[in-house]
Amino acid sequence: MVHLQGSVERVTFHSEASGFFVIRVKCKGQRDLVTMTGNTPSVTPGEFVDASGIWFNDHKHGVQFKVKHIKTVTPNTLEGIEKYLGSGMVKGIGPHFAKRLVKAFGEDVFDIIEENPERLTELDGIGKKRREKITSAWSEQKVIREIMVFLQSHGVGTARAVRIYKTYGDESVAKVQENPYRLALDIHGIGFKTADDLAMQLGIDRVSLIRAQAGVRHVLQECSGDGHCARAFVTLVDEAVKLLEIPEDTIKEAIQCEINEDRLTPEMIDEIPCLFLTPLFRAEQGVANHVNRLFKGSSSWSGIAMDKAIPWVEEKNSIQLSDSQKGAIELAVQNKFCIITGGPGVGKTTVVNSILKIIQAKRVEVTLCAPTGRAAKRLSESTGQEATTIHRLLDFDPSAFDFKRNAENPLETDLLVVDECSMVDVVLMNQLLRAVPDSAAVLLVGDVDQLPSVGPGSVLCDLIDSGKVPVARLTEIFRQAATSQIITGSHAINRGQAPRITKKGEKTDFFYVTGEEPEELFAKLMAVVTRRLPETFGFDPVNDIQVLAPMNRGGLGARSLNVALQEALNPDAHPRVTRYGWTYAPGDKVIQTVNNYDKEVFNGDIGRVTSIDIEEGEVMIEFDGREVLYPVNELDEVSLAYATTIHKSQGSEYPCVVIPMAMQHFTLLERNLLYTGVTRGKKMVVLVGQPKAVGMAARSMKSSRRLTNLQARLG
Repeated sequence: MVHLQGSVERVTFHSEASGFFVIRVKCKGQRDLVTMTGNTPSVTPGEFVDASGIWFNDHKHGVQFKVKHIKTVTPNTLEGIEKYLGSGMVKGIGPHFAKRLVKAFGEDVFDIIEENPERLTELDGIGKKRREKITSAWSEQKVIREIMVFLQSHGVGTARAVRIYKTYGDESVAKVQENPYRLALDIHGIGFKTADDLAMQLGIDRVSLIRAQAGVRHVLQECSGDGHCARAFVTLVDEAVKLLEIPEDTIKEAIQCEINEDRLTPEMIDEIPCLFLTPLFRAEQGVANHVNRLFKGSSSWSGIAMDKAIPWVEEKNSIQLSDSQKGAIELAVQNKFCIITGGPGVGKTTVVNSILKIIQAKRVEVTLCAPTGRAAKRLSESTGQEATTIHRLLDFDPSAFDFKRNAENPLETDLLVVDECSMVDVVLMNQLLRAVPDSAAVLLVGDVDQLPSVGPGSVLCDLIDSGKVPVARLTEIFRQAATSQIITGSHAINRGQAPRITKKGEKTDFFYVTGEEPEELFAKLMAVVTRRLPETFGFDPVNDIQVLAPMNRGGLGARSLNVALQEALNPDAHPRVTRYGWTYAPGDKVIQTVNNYDKEVFNGDIGRVTSIDIEEGEVMIEFDGREVLYPVNELDEVSLAYATTIHKSQGSEYPCVVIPMAMQHFTLLERNLLYTGVTRGKKMVVLVGQPKAVGMAARSMKSSRRLTNLQARLG
């Protein structure tokens, strides 16, 4: 074991999630800078490090110092202080102000920030606002460091300290000590395993009830992450025993405690005892109650004579409706709650526009919405009327963490049209329907063959299968749409047929390019995105082309493709900021991965980085013409989006879609996944795949039905 001391010249890499770092250190007694690797929750240029470890010759990177133990000390040299302050660690101080602060106050600068902050205004450019920003960032940083030290001393190296501090404030350490499992519930990015490791470090008994309750809840949350609303009692007990390695009786006692505390709700599904997370149980009950409520009574236009209305709308819109379309229009106009479903090219838009034309002739108030910003934009373009996201329509109030539109403050509408309904989970559908007044009608439009919602439930499918709701199924592909291989190909996939491999020189809008090895597929995909599509068809590789991968992991997963595409498409942009395992630069394409109600940016929204302010530690991202500011410690809410998963693309359409499909994705190769990916392409689709994997995806419908009880409740 060797002992080294020195000042950190550069932080080459630091993962705030795992704590892993690569730093360059100016060490006493060493002529060249030393490359150190190891783990620590926080390391900043200019800091003095005291490290013990071993020398190690890495065959790729050369001689490195592998750190076993490291202590960081606030720097005491002027050069170190300047580096430390200018690193972006303290919001409001960048390299420029760091230089001026050190020049003005020398070694006393830390004391002045902490004890006499009013003296900061002696410098030009530091007014009251910036002074307050610097002092609050400094004190926040101190508390965060204390939390980090506390967490690290208990075996957790994590960047989540910032979020813990923002959630619990100065009580952070006390609350974590009291019940570390609350972290998994309250803090985005901290899972059960991390909380459980921390609990073990804090001396909580492995067989304690508090651990068993947290474990049971975690198993159910994991199930809801897979789309289920409930779990069979026997399965839940088995899975919790396996996860926690504690006796079955303790698990059963924990389940009873959770039921008594109203966090879990027991119910029979098909004569099997099951357990729901209580919010999901209430959401299912709510959807069923609202559907039954909205069926009652009749709409103000129910007396319209359809034998006159249909020829009238054909003439007004200069169209010829098919019999199936006429039937769908009649069903929707005459019923207060109705569903229209069908794949691409079957005329759903024509039907919706005809319904709106007929009903609006009666001067009624119509409201249009969809689950995502992109889907709402498309609905607006296809109808020529304003459409909004469900969240905006319901007017979310972040302070109360609830929607302002509800049963007490309902929507002012006579007809609510909801597009892309396959994406709406049971919780959001309940929130939406509770805000619809008794007198209003509801029309749900969607493609039931697409992937189900990312959130729990299979609402559209359950409503259709219940037999309770009138359903119009559109299946006929129209002449104009039938010329598109995207449309005919996606319907063929839906029938279980793999797409036809594209012949050389063939003119089509759906190319299927094959390859045997993952390396070959990767090379072909990169060539298609960066050269062939832009050169041959004029698609912009960032704005027009979207790579959609079946999953995140693996060489052909979204994560790995993002790194390669960023390097190919945006290599020279500066300045750059690295956080949570991603590096961002102006021009990068990014996707929001969680709902952020304060910023009004939602899971699946795609944007572009417009600017990065290293001084302020802020990144500006533009979403559909609206600029949104992200402090760098909130960048775990976004990731690169040159490639994204097919699941994340639901409700969106892109001019051109490129889909890799290989056997490494085999756990997810299913018909609705391939079908959803292909139907995202508006002008062109390129499938780059192993024939075996594509064939398996087209044939396979192995996904077991989600465990829900909505159908029975509607009966």
